[in-house]
Amino acid sequence: MNNIMIGRFVPGSSWVHRLDPRTKMIVTFVFIFVMLFASSWGTYALSAVFVVLAIRLTQQPFKLYWDGLKPIFWLILFTVVLQLFLTPGTPVVLHVGPLQVTWPGILNAIYVMIRFTLIILMSTIMTLSTPPTSIANALESLLAPLNKIHVPVAELALMLSIALRFVPLLMDETQKIMNAQKSRGMSFSTGGPIKRARAIVPLLIPLFVGALQRALDLANAMEIRGFKDAASRTKYRTLLYGRQDVVAFIGTLIFVLIFIGIKINGV
Repeated sequence: MNNIMIGRFVPGSSWVHRLDPRTKMIVTFVFIFVMLFASSWGTYALSAVFVVLAIRLTQQPFKLYWDGLKPIFWLILFTVVLQLFLTPGTPVVLHVGPLQVTWPGILNAIYVMIRFTLIILMSTIMTLSTPPTSIANALESLLAPLNKIHVPVAELALMLSIALRFVPLLMDETQKIMNAQKSRGMSFSTGGPIKRARAIVPLLIPLFVGALQRALDLANAMEIRGFKDAASRTKYRTLLYGRQDVVAFIGTLIFVLIFIGIKINGV
């Protein structure tokens, strides 16, 4: 749980940290969209170079991102196994009972693993270099045109901001409950999968009760302070695009154009 990097903010003064949060969000969404069309070694190699360059610009050690991938490794492995055994085609490389491993299945499994890894790393770069409140403000700014069709963008951004703030609080609360249970003789790392799953049950009830109590306290605090409409509130920090944001957009545009060129030429 402590190694999960997605959603966690690490303060810093790097070039990526100084970017406008809207820029980082747009670049991340564009990268994820482009990755859906990656289908060759050339496109994956270009995407990997783009992600590695972005990681270097955060001035954070790559080990930090590698540790963040470990908790999601089993999800990636599960998806890879599905692609490996359920992709039809020829030639058949291996027979495992009623299942068979084909050469297209091996390629798809490798591609899926790379795609998942790069998308997770890119999402981690955005959340690791952007405070949760800035992510909520960026989302509110990008979705502002939806106000014309009466979509409550400000309320949605407020809910997102509160949810992101609750994540570290709930993680700390979970750690406290686990320590309290361990002091009473409970073990969370011994036994088979069923025993470990049962050991989680004593965590859920106090965690659920604590989360409801925190939400109730927050609602009472907002009501006491006269909170009524999120849309009418002003911002302490206004979002402004700078020169570095223009450079980031140009770099992303160059990446997309090269990606399209590689895609068309079938490299």
